[in-house]
Amino acid sequence: MFRALIVRCLLVALLSAPLVQSAPAEAAPKARAKAKVKTNATKKKRKPSPKDLVRTPLVPADLGAFPASTKRLEIFLLMGQSNMKGRGVMPAEPLRDPRIVMMHRRTDGFFLARHPLHLTGDPKDFSRADNAGVGPGLAFARAIAEARPESRILLIPCAVGGTAVAKWRKGQRLYEETIRRARLALDKAPAGRARIVGALWLQGEADSASPERVAAYPGLLDRMIADLRKDLELPDLPFIACTIGEMTERNAAARKDINRLLLDLPNRVSRTACIDSREFANSIGDGVHFDTATQNRHGRLYAGSFLKLVAED
Repeated sequence: MFRALIVRCLLVALLSAPLVQSAPAEAAPKARAKAKVKTNATKKKRKPSPKDLVRTPLVPADLGAFPASTKRLEIFLLMGQSNMKGRGVMPAEPLRDPRIVMMHRRTDGFFLARHPLHLTGDPKDFSRADNAGVGPGLAFARAIAEARPESRILLIPCAVGGTAVAKWRKGQRLYEETIRRARLALDKAPAGRARIVGALWLQGEADSASPERVAAYPGLLDRMIADLRKDLELPDLPFIACTIGEMTERNAAARKDINRLLLDLPNRVSRTACIDSREFANSIGDGVHFDTATQNRHGRLYAGSFLKLVAED
């Protein structure tokens, strides 16, 4: 009788066990669903494309088909954050100059350069385009093409909005993508007729957020330039920066400090320059992003600085 009682207790325990364990099993799908909702909520939303975006399909460009009078392909890297990417109002008619080519930001394809240079949308219908507008790159390229009529210009847009200089260190995605795209352009270009000749930098707003970032800025920037030159095997690659906007009261003192460090760049690193737009810069209305007139003037100043640097060769 005592043995029968033990057996009965064991049976009851075995039958009860699934009921005890079923609660976590039922809770697991709910927990996964809750985590998925949280993940989706924290995903960064893509900023909408500007209303002035002209959605005429990009015109493919053959790097091997040199326009008349051009003999070489000169490649420039466009690096930095949202002001290099550009937010200025775009012209109604896109530029179609066969002397100026751009590498598409997402597909690595080559097209006749036009605004926005940092287009992330589809080259044909511009679907998934973000808020990129007019930056300094196209005005720069036009000035260089006029000054160097034997050169065809290839712009490689690499800028990403909101990025601090630490995001551009060797080993970080933005830096490595810049190197990859530069090498790819050389591989796709006609052998012996292409070279990387300069890098333009417009960045620093993100590093005005704290005294610690300001203090670290010159060391990080100088190191990045050295790494860029080493990895591209171009020890004298011209590198030209630009002052950031002082058009808002937010972090005003820190912005001035960043500009002081940018303007001091030529004293720290050879073959560099920094253009200064503090006296004439205007914003699109947000106190941060430069308007089209400012960006076009930036482009011409970048070109003047580049031509001065290479004239010293």
